[in-house]
Parts: sequence; C-alpha cells; structure tokens
Amino acid sequence: MNTYYKYCENVFLAKCEGKHERGDIIPVTTKYGKENDSIVFNLIAEKDGFFYYSIIRADGMNTQEWAKKKAERWGKAADNAEKKSTQFYETSHKLVEHIPLGQPILVGHHSEGYHRRALDKSWSAMGKSVEMDKKAAQYENKSEFWERKSTVINLSMPESVEYFEYKLQKAKEVHEGLKNGTIARTHSFSLVYAKKEVNELESKFKLAVKLWGDENA
Repeated sequence: MNTYYKYCENVFLAKCEGKHERGDIIPVTTKYGKENDSIVFNLIAEKDGFFYYSIIRADGMNTQEWAKKKAERWGKAADNAEKKSTQFYETSHKLVEHIPLGQPILVGHHSEGYHRRALDKSWSAMGKSVEMDKKAAQYENKSEFWERKSTVINLSMPESVEYFEYKLQKAKEVHEGLKNGTIARTHSFSLVYAKKEVNELESKFKLAVKLWGDENA
C-alpha cells in the first residue's frame, strides 16, 4: 500500500513498497483510509525498503484548488448570513409597523400587552439582524483570506520550479543592484536582507527542481 509521508512544509510524498516510473498513476492512501489517484514525478529517497516519490493528485486538487473551495464556502456562508440579517431587519420593522411612530405604551390600556410584546420581538429581531451582519463580515473576511491563498504557488506544485527560478532571478538582480549602488539602500541591513532572500530562494529553487524537475528534459 502507498501512503502519504510529510517531507517539508506543504509537501507530501508517496511512501511506496515498490518502484514506479515518472508519469505512473498510483493510489495513495490517507491516514483515514481514503485513496487518491496520484501522478508520480521523481524518486526523492529510498530508505528501509521504501521508495519516496513526489506526487500530485490526478484529479487536479492541490493547495490552490483547496483554497478556492474554502473561499467559495465562506463566500456562500457570508451571503446566507447577509440574507438572514436582512430578513431579521425586515421582520423587526414589520412587528411594529402598525404602531404609530413615537407612540408610548398605554399602561392599563388593552393594547399594553400587545405593544410590549411587539417591541420585545422587534428588538430581538433587530439584535439578530446585527448579529448576522457581523457574522457576514467575518465570513467575508475568511473568504477573502482563502481567495488570496488560492493564488499562492508553493513547493507542492510542479509550477514551483519556474516560479522560484523567476523569484530567484529577481532577488539576485536586487542584491546586485544594492551591491553596485544602482539601487539605493533604504537602511543599513538592506544588503544583508537581500542576500538572505537570495539564499532562501536558491534553497527553494533547488528543492523544487529535486521534486519536480525532469532530468530527461
């Protein structure tokens, strides 16, 4: 049986009992027993009789698609909460629409009980309207958060090779510019931070190539 193995942040490998070739489609089982058909890329390690391969899901589901679904779900939740807020708001007004604006409760009058109940229900409905409006705003914030996540490229994707190659090239240009003076240093650690950025991106680019690069290309 092939299972998932956490390799680094965002990246899970397929831990396999047998060898596979690049492009093979194999089932990989989660810890909950669910199987996902996955496409094999590169052999990353061989240890204790197991073979560890970089993989992507054959159905196209990745961290971006997962984030899109989360954004969609929170977006729908925001819409539903906003609709409920509007419904409670309208209910609040309907409950007192037959009472003249500004009319006080006529204590002792036969309308006193109706008037008090109507006001209580209207106030309760207005409170629920405000509560749902706040929830709608919270859900919308979550939807926007996951929408931003849906555009992020990380090491779990084959596209990360080109992405980090591009980012590395830009970081090197900035570092070189800071060194030769064509780019102004905004503070005393500008060059240090730029070099750190280059080093981090070099590491990510090398790892991306190891995970997804085609040696025969």
